[in-house]
Amino acid sequence: MSNPDRLSGLDSAFLHLERGGAHMHVASIMVFSGEAPHYDEFLRFLESRLNRVPRYRKRLAFVPLEQGRPVWVDDPHFNVRYHLRHSALPSPGEDAQLAALAGRLFADRLDRDKPLWEMNLVEGLAPDQNGEPRFAVIVKTHHALVDGISGVDITSVLFSASPDEEPLAPAPKWIPRPLPTSADLVGDALIERFSDPSEVSRAARALVRSPRRAITELGGRIEQTGALAWAGVRSAPQTPLNQPIGPHRRYGWINASLATFKQIKNGLDGTINDAVLTTVSLGLGRWLRRRGTDTAGLTLTAMVPVSVRSQDQSGQLGNRVSALWAPLPVFEEDPAAAFRYISKKMGDLKQSDQAVGADTLTELAGFAPPTIASQAARLQSRQRLFNLVVTNVPGPQQPLYLLGRRLDALYPVVPLTTKTALGVAAMSYCGRLSFGLLADYDALPDLGDVVADFKGALFDLGRAAETDRHRWDSADHETLFSAHTPDGETLSVA
Repeated sequence: MSNPDRLSGLDSAFLHLERGGAHMHVASIMVFSGEAPHYDEFLRFLESRLNRVPRYRKRLAFVPLEQGRPVWVDDPHFNVRYHLRHSALPSPGEDAQLAALAGRLFADRLDRDKPLWEMNLVEGLAPDQNGEPRFAVIVKTHHALVDGISGVDITSVLFSASPDEEPLAPAPKWIPRPLPTSADLVGDALIERFSDPSEVSRAARALVRSPRRAITELGGRIEQTGALAWAGVRSAPQTPLNQPIGPHRRYGWINASLATFKQIKNGLDGTINDAVLTTVSLGLGRWLRRRGTDTAGLTLTAMVPVSVRSQDQSGQLGNRVSALWAPLPVFEEDPAAAFRYISKKMGDLKQSDQAVGADTLTELAGFAPPTIASQAARLQSRQRLFNLVVTNVPGPQQPLYLLGRRLDALYPVVPLTTKTALGVAAMSYCGRLSFGLLADYDALPDLGDVVADFKGALFDLGRAAETDRHRWDSADHETLFSAHTPDGETLSVA
């Protein structure tokens, strides 16, 4: 029987991809209204909830000689104070200062000798426009532990749907299991490899019972996987986004009304994801031309993670994600034309073998020997298969609360790879949709310009979506955008 604590092939790949300043943690900045809780109060609250996510007390154990993928084991030295950090912004505590702090935190690699997550309680944030006090919580979790889709469900560990503060229950006593020895790790891996009845005999049974059908299905899956692989093998164009990254990061965000994106997708007849990708395409086109790049005929390739997690796997830790390769026509300056281009291409992709092949590759990753998977991950990190990663994760649309304090804003983060200097994450929450832009510090010193170009692109896209049924009220929408960069620049729509 397979070990439920053993990393999947995809989880292991995220470990192998972590090199040269590329740290594979997903993250978010959460901004709350109200006075910040005392550190010890937050600590006790967190301790009382950890039993709901046992893996948050586990660390990695690596199998000697790479005879199997790593496993999660109880950390006998677990100390929640190590994982819950405490920071304060200097006066005046502007959002741009919060973005700068986040950039520094996101640049640090998580310690593999400890459970792969951290939280940072941030005080000193300036009050909002109504004078309401605010504070923030910055969270980092390694991609091997959780992906963006399941991470949304796990927030229920901390959050409540009610503003009423729940009584603090005593933390259940936790006793870690003994650490396995090297011999245990090797032995378990080898036994599992050769004796898992659920996997080893499945193909043999199918072949004996219906050989023609089995061979036909196998051929179809190889064909589907090939379609996805061929889409990625074609090299993405060289741009200022694609250069070796360094150890430091910049971070910025844009916060807009979800109604804006709904108006765009209704007015131009597409999806919210089409609107997100078109905003990225138009914004990057503006920025590249500002940089002096010739965008005539230039189409970027965005790696768009897609969830292949089934309904009954919702909320489980670990990764069930794969990718589609989305074209971004940065040559197209007309917002409506860019939207139609992306909407058609994404519709074609969803109907193509790429979508089916994504699930096949996720399954196959679980069977790849660790040494082969490691080399494949290293090979992928050296190739220019895509120009950037763009994620779009739907979040909860009802207000969430932490110790009675309302969550006002949620800014997501997607990690960089060794040759992509910008990652774009989008996430919706409670009637808002936020873009989080993580960039290499040296490659994109002008991240503020990128943020401004995204914001301007979204505004123009909204105007292009105006129809008799969907009128664009610019006076109203001017108040719905905010953007902040680590350079101290606060941007607004003009």
